[in-house]
Amino acid sequence: MIRINTLLNQIITLKQSSKNQRATVVNKQIKEFITIVIVVVIMTIQIFCPIGFQNVLADNYEKQITILFTHDMHDNFLPFKTEQNGEVIELGGYARLQSAINREKQKDAELLLVSAGDYSMGTLFQTLYASDALSLRILGHMGFDVITFGNHEFDFRASGLADNLNAAMKSKERLPQIVISNVSFPVGSDGKMEDSLANLKKAWDDYGIKDYTIIECKGVKIGVFGIMGKEAASGAPMSGVVFTDQVKKAKEIVKILQEKENVDLIICLSHSGTSKDKSQSEDEILAKKVPGIDVIISGHTHTTLEEPILVGDTIIGSCGKYGQYLGVITLTKGTDDKRWKLTDYRLELIDGSLPEDPYISSVINEYKQMVQEKYLDKLGMKFDDVLAKTAFSFIPPSQIGAEHKEEPLGNLIGDAYIYAVKQAEGLNYEPITAAIAPAGTIRGSFVKGDITVSDVFNVSSLGIGKDKMSGYPLISVYLTGKELKTVCEVDASIAPMMKPAQLYISGLKYSFNPKRLIFNRVTKVQIQRPDGTLEEIDDEKLYRVVVGLYSAQVLSIVGEKSFGLLSIQPKAKDGSVITNFEDHIIIDTSSGRNNEIKEWLAIAQYLQSFEKIGGVPQVPEYYSRTHGRKIVENESDILSLLSYPNKIALMVYSVVVVIFIVIILLIFIIIRRRNTRKRRNRYSSRYIEIRRWH
Repeated sequence: MIRINTLLNQIITLKQSSKNQRATVVNKQIKEFITIVIVVVIMTIQIFCPIGFQNVLADNYEKQITILFTHDMHDNFLPFKTEQNGEVIELGGYARLQSAINREKQKDAELLLVSAGDYSMGTLFQTLYASDALSLRILGHMGFDVITFGNHEFDFRASGLADNLNAAMKSKERLPQIVISNVSFPVGSDGKMEDSLANLKKAWDDYGIKDYTIIECKGVKIGVFGIMGKEAASGAPMSGVVFTDQVKKAKEIVKILQEKENVDLIICLSHSGTSKDKSQSEDEILAKKVPGIDVIISGHTHTTLEEPILVGDTIIGSCGKYGQYLGVITLTKGTDDKRWKLTDYRLELIDGSLPEDPYISSVINEYKQMVQEKYLDKLGMKFDDVLAKTAFSFIPPSQIGAEHKEEPLGNLIGDAYIYAVKQAEGLNYEPITAAIAPAGTIRGSFVKGDITVSDVFNVSSLGIGKDKMSGYPLISVYLTGKELKTVCEVDASIAPMMKPAQLYISGLKYSFNPKRLIFNRVTKVQIQRPDGTLEEIDDEKLYRVVVGLYSAQVLSIVGEKSFGLLSIQPKAKDGSVITNFEDHIIIDTSSGRNNEIKEWLAIAQYLQSFEKIGGVPQVPEYYSRTHGRKIVENESDILSLLSYPNKIALMVYSVVVVIFIVIILLIFIIIRRRNTRKRRNRYSSRYIEIRRWH
């Protein structure tokens, strides 16, 4: 009986096991079927609704935004030459930059491409800024979404920028959105704008330049605005517009973006910059005072930040100059996050390892031919012609003005000015006593090897002349001997505070001690003739000086900027003060073209004058070293610090002596009163004591 029951139990167990196995198999098949259905549905959504699918994921999971950025490109469409470890290499170039951009877009098709100003002015391509707007057009071809202006976009003044915007629109090509918020257009007492400003305002509005713009990316609403910093604004003195306080304006824009536009992310394209001196680091100050900004792309100071600056929750990025790097910022934000988090920050080097994008290369070649036909042909120059060869490299552009001392490149430029004027005037040449080249107008340099027309233009590329052609012209002015000495004092006293103000002066030999009282640092100034002989300066005599148009204008406001302590008034030959510098531009009539002598053309002509080897002019070894034109003394003994006082020093010393005498008198009076009080107290004590005894 027991065996029968056991057998029955085994049979029942086997049946139940068989049922369970069948159920398990069925359940497994059902799960596999459901999984296949889900996969098919997801793939269908991805194929037919990729954006919607990504937005669904973004709403439920972490959002991610990538920002590619540049700034201070300065029209470096082509790679630029530099020296590293004794080897000359080429960096940058827009065709290579485009390849880097394309590579990032393969990782993230929906990203933002922006630039923080000074995209123009710096190479021969700027010569067609007003007529053809090559800078804006190529940025459009490259896919830039939003950009802002830098101070150099105003180099051709209001009329030049208006022409630039109109030419860009006339091209009918894709153009980047421009945002800049702290610019206003002043009106006169009659309520009307000057014609040039009115034309710029119309072009501004027609182009669609705004305070800010809104961009939708991966379901994220991004607000982008632009500003110009104070120091940058000072570099656009002829713009005609007014640049308002950037912090105040940024607060206003951020409030609008947060409360009215309800954006998810705020990006500021700031042409202000950063500095090691925190009190002068405008974008760090901006981040502290306007904490609602998520990202600041920081231009103007050409800073290369290998790591971003973090100020609270604000991320500040900078990628250097001339397109040497492409900046990459990746941000993420989860559903519970209040602010965006930085998950990636990179500076991608743009060098020869990157291929050139064929399309952008073709655009650049087309633009290059336009520059040749519309600008260089008028001057008898060819874009890539070799003008000279140098066996040594000059100081890199980033170091020009960094050290307060004589520089061979500055000497070469000043000597070139004198040479070019002498050739242009021929038999009518009037001897030039001095030629002045400020560090701030030297935009490039030469590395060992061939020096082309393009290379020379890059060294002195700034500005525009009366002829409306690119490049500042040379002008002739006259200064008294006393003012020549003041020019040296400007270099000695102001350059340490403003590096662009450092002066390289051909024709003078002078000494200064940076440890002496400010505005009294120059100890000796002499005229140095071409044969090396020295001549004492007559304070009352007028001396002929050659200088660039912009530099002359700056020298004329030295008195204003130094509160009247220093005074330089450029004059005509008859001694009258110059009011319109353009009337004194030097014209080259020797070639029959009647062209203005541009700063860069003067250098080109001088290079071509050097002795040739194998048919190519060679830069003399003379320019590989300094020659005692500017002597920096560092003695700190009393005699060195106080000797040869000028009127300013005598005035300061007199004030110090008067203050010292006043302090001594005050001390004497205080001591005398104290002693008088003590005597009175003693007499009072004795009187009381005598009264007590009596």
